[in-house]
Formats: sequence, C-alpha cells, structure tokens
Amino acid sequence: MITRTPTRRHGRPARRWRSLLIGFALTGLTASTLYVSSTAAQAAPTLLSQGHTATSSTTENGGTPASSAVDGNLGTRWSSAAADGQWLQVDLGATATVSRVVLNWETAYARGFQIQTSANGTSWTTIQTTANGTGGNQTLDVSGSGRYVRLLATQRATQWGVSLWEFQVFGEGGASTPPTIPPGAVRVAEFLAECPYTHRLPDDPIVLPNLPGASHMHSFFGNDSTNAASTLSSLEVSGGSCNPTVDISSYWVPTLYADNVAVEPTGTTFYYLGEGVRDDVIARIQPFPRGLRIVAGNAKATGVNDNTIARWSCLHANEAGASHDFVNCPAGTMLESYLDFPQCWNGRDLDSADHKSHMAYPVNGDCPATHPVPVPKLRQVLRYPVNGDPSRFRLASGGGYTMHGDFFNVWPEAELARRVHDCINPIVKCGADGHP
Repeated sequence: MITRTPTRRHGRPARRWRSLLIGFALTGLTASTLYVSSTAAQAAPTLLSQGHTATSSTTENGGTPASSAVDGNLGTRWSSAAADGQWLQVDLGATATVSRVVLNWETAYARGFQIQTSANGTSWTTIQTTANGTGGNQTLDVSGSGRYVRLLATQRATQWGVSLWEFQVFGEGGASTPPTIPPGAVRVAEFLAECPYTHRLPDDPIVLPNLPGASHMHSFFGNDSTNAASTLSSLEVSGGSCNPTVDISSYWVPTLYADNVAVEPTGTTFYYLGEGVRDDVIARIQPFPRGLRIVAGNAKATGVNDNTIARWSCLHANEAGASHDFVNCPAGTMLESYLDFPQCWNGRDLDSADHKSHMAYPVNGDCPATHPVPVPKLRQVLRYPVNGDPSRFRLASGGGYTMHGDFFNVWPEAELARRVHDCINPIVKCGADGHP
C-alpha cells in the first residue's frame, strides 16, 4: 500500500487536514485511555482489523481502495461512489467477539450508518445504529460476534460519497490471515479464467471511447456487452462467457484473418500470475482495483523489433520455434498467441492518457518506485485453429508483431481478493474456481 500525504479535497487545505488528523488521533488515544482505565479488571481489546482483507460496495477511484481503510496509515483512505447504501467490510479471519469500532472519517462522512457482523459475509446482524453521526473520529462501544464486520452507510452527510481514513475493529478472537498452503499444492502462483469469444466490433472503449466504428476490428471475450460506449457501470450489469461466471471483465484483441477470412480462437485462457517478481514481492501482490484498464503490446509496431512483446508459437510443436511475428505451424497443430500485461500499478490511476503510463513492468524482480503496487500478471493465451504458411495471416492492426490486448477489470472485489490471497500470495496453483 502506498503512503501518501493527504491532498486537497473538497476545497480544504492539506495542512489544515494534517492538524485535524493529529487532533483526531489524540482524541482516539484519549478515548482508548479512558476505556482501559474504566475497565481495569479486563484485558484491553485487541485491534483485529488492521492488515486484513477489506472489500467495499464501490470505490471513488483507483487511489481510494477498501484496503486503505485498514492499513494503519492516516494518509490513505477508502472513499465510495456518491450514493447512499455504500458499505465497507473487513474479514477478521475467524470468529471474533467485537467490543469496539473506531471510525476515522474524512470530510465526506455518513450521518446515518449501521455496524453489522456476519459469520459468512452474506447474512448480517446489526449491532449498532447511528442516526445523527457527526463525522470526525468516532469511537463506538458495541457488542457482537462474527468473522466479518461491516459499516453500512445509510445516509450521507455531504453531496459526495462516504470516506474513511481508518476503520478499526477491536475485540477478542479473529485470526491472523496468512495464506495457507494446502497439502500437495502445486507451487505456482496462478489462477485463471476461461473466457470464450463473444462478438466482434470495430470498437475500442479504452482507446477510442464513444466512437463506434472508429477502431480496427476487435474480437471480444468475457463480457458480452462491450462496445465503444462501455463503462464500468454498463459492464457491471451485463453477463459474460467466462468460467468462472463471476468474472464479467472485458478482454479484447485485434481480429485475426486467414486468407482475409476472420478466424476466432477456440482456446481463450487468461492466466493471473505472480511470476516475474521475487517471492517476497509475490506475497505483497494486491488485487486489481475495480475499473482498472490496461493495454499491452504495440498496435503501431512496424516490425518484430519495434517495442513489441507479442509472442507466437505452435501448440504441441515446439520445434517450430517462437517469434514476435506469425510462425509456420505444421499440419495438425494450432497457432498460439501469448501476451503478458504489465504487473506494477502506480496506485493512483485507473487509466492514463496513453493507456499505459499508469502501469509498468517489473525491474530486477520488483516494481519500480514510480509504480510501487504489485498486481497479478495477466497472461493472455489464445489458440487459433489455423496453421501453415504465415503469409496467409494478418491482424486487423497489421502484422503479427502488432498483436495487443486490452483488459477492463470488472471482477467482484471480494472474489478477486480471495483468489489473490489464496492463490497468488502463497504461490499456489488454482483453477478457474479459485481453489487448488
């Protein structure tokens, strides 16, 4: 998680906010001291939530993820979309008895909210209700139990969403949540999604948004609604072709033509990997923020040495070799395309002007300081039912060296977080269901 100093928000100077934050911290310390002294015969409750997996209904942008509310850093925050009914929940790792919740609000606070607990993250019990919240730093004495604790904001106090510098849950129980390694697990940091072809359009909602027909032809996989006007909101309410079905992300590439006839891949696997960085960096990999857009490859490449990362080979025919351009695959085999997406994020932007600058590839096994947040490496593997003379083939964007891929992340936050925690971080090979 990136440590940032608070910036201007809603017209308030960062320096003034820093003073207020110090005051809030002192207020929280005073409250904690009073609590302990008044219950001297009992052990002080333990902070259970810090560093655990947090998810939320929405995020305002890529720089305000749910995890920022449980990282112990008063310079980072979670913020939601501008709507009532937003929630933030934390998985304590095991059932806990909850005795106190501390809410350190940013300017955008909730006037009405509930604190809820759950054994399974689905059925919730309300253990505290506030109708006239005042924001600032609120310490709430509660009584409940559960593995999951949730803040449900029922009424915003401002025109914005709701935002927390920290969401702290105190009590007894819970568990540290180091990833577990099942007996016999294959030690490869991986999970995957199989996302068959859905449709073909001359559209590109990342590079040429709201310009239908302005792009070269693309073949789309996963989300079945993708077009030039697609947004996170429109993709979220659509279905898709992926296994697992919870992945409704959109993936697309330039269409392949053989003898000027469009050919779609019959094998479409999207691997989420930890490779490419050191093991200690793999342990720090975080889920993609919802709505992240990534482009890999060089659609404007003019040759095999023109800054391209496209790789072509033949299925079950290693003797044919590999190249940045099309290769001659023997009869009975298939043409394969491999494309690796960058796996280091700047921690701030869901996209950038050139659709690449917010992401970077690792250097010497770690993410560079400019892009310090490691995320899974997305590897796109497509198998086309063609072989033979490569002069017969072309992409809608040009030669084989122009192969590129686009990814628009629409994974549910909790599902993606679980897979990263259970498969990527402990270096365990998982299937499409996210289990070894």
